[in-house]
Amino acid sequence: MARYTGPKSKIARKFGEPIFGADKVLDKKNYAPGQHGLAAKRKKVSEYGVQLKEKQKAKYTYGLLERQFSNLFKKASRMTGVTGEILIQLLEQRLDNVVYRLGIAPTRAAARQLVSHKHIVVNGQVCGIPSYHVKVGDIIGVRERSKALEVITNSLQGANRSKYSWLEWDNSAMAGKFMSVPSREDIPENIKEQLIVELYSK
Repeated sequence: MARYTGPKSKIARKFGEPIFGADKVLDKKNYAPGQHGLAAKRKKVSEYGVQLKEKQKAKYTYGLLERQFSNLFKKASRMTGVTGEILIQLLEQRLDNVVYRLGIAPTRAAARQLVSHKHIVVNGQVCGIPSYHVKVGDIIGVRERSKALEVITNSLQGANRSKYSWLEWDNSAMAGKFMSVPSREDIPENIKEQLIVELYSK
């Protein structure tokens, strides 16, 4: 299956929360999309269905395909610690997510495109891999010739980085430093990672 490029409001309505950011359509129609959207609210969902929905929510939020997500889960399960928390931390350490968190791009999809089009540098080197695993101490910035791009300058003006304690931003250099791996309590995404662990454990 290719990456989803359809209406984002439809997906937000499916999960009943604004997973892609503020959504006017969701505010007006806070029920599942489609002809039987309102009826779906009254339908009892199985335990498997609840777990699957949580996994899909995480995939859509961070913009991953099934194989990418599955491989990341396997990596998390091999590491020492709580698998669910490690999974969310690994998702947060993806380069496209860090670019989004730094405010260089307005959405994760836009951040992925900036990385793919080689507008982003890591430790001074151009990196075109959105899934690149950012490590503590890495400097993520905008390529010199891309600093005047309208999408980047507009996004930086409206960015609110103060809520991400694990990142440090240098406005003059248009670069940020990944200070530490965030703890689960600091990550604002509303994902019940334990349900994902239970799903993969079946």
